Amino acid sequence: MDGGAVRRVLDAEVERARVARPDGRPRVVDVGGGSGSWAVPLAAVGCAVTVVDVSPNALAALERRAREAEVHALVTPVQGDADQLPEVVADLIDSGGADLVLGHGLLEVVDDPARAAASLAAVAAPGAAVSVLASSRHAAVLWHILAGRLEEARAVLTDPDGRYGPDDTLRRRLDGPTVTALLEETRRLRVEVVQGDGLLEAWLPHAVRDGGATALRGAAELEDLAAGVPALREVAARLHVLARAVTPRGPRPGREE
Repeated sequence: MDGGAVRRVLDAEVERARVARPDGRPRVVDVGGGSGSWAVPLAAVGCAVTVVDVSPNALAALERRAREAEVHALVTPVQGDADQLPEVVADLIDSGGADLVLGHGLLEVVDDPARAAASLAAVAAPGAAVSVLASSRHAAVLWHILAGRLEEARAVLTDPDGRYGPDDTLRRRLDGPTVTALLEETRRLRVEVVQGDGLLEAWLPHAVRDGGATALRGAAELEDLAAGVPALREVAARLHVLARAVTPRGPRPGREE
């Protein structure tokens, strides 16, 4: 899995679920998981991972990647989107829910981020974790400034969705308070961790990138130190927010409990 600080948080959640599960096999749902950049490593450490994605091509790539890693028995690809999530993983919800739910790169592309957040919460078992990675508005502002594109920087800063114009490939960019509000407004989730991911990737000079293992190790250590600093995490490439499911699920739409 990419991302040192994110990886450590997820590793802790996996271990927590492993201890709690009678069979020692955490159950993970990865929404918009694409070709398996998170799902396959999670399966490699013993998780049963359901990947929900709208793209059949991405799911086919996921299956190939899982077979190459010899974890295909632990990875279940399901075609669907965030809005359909409670229906497409209904059996998992009915059996108690997931121990860990991933929505990485999801909230910035869906039609309705509040509805997507509610779907993530609906899949999580009581006490489970929901992990969100989202593109940062403030990082994009600085990127455009450094590139000399001041009009685009102004647009990202002032646009309600953090977009630089009609050619923007993302529906929105977010900041820490916005992601926190989206998750906590589901009334099922309480945010426990807000940190940056990829803080140095846009700002690291080439001299450091090409400086060998020692320089890269120093950069990784600095990234870890900076990830949780509020003033710095907002200019990381991505924001990582982890929330805990603290209230029971309500009835799933279309079903009686």
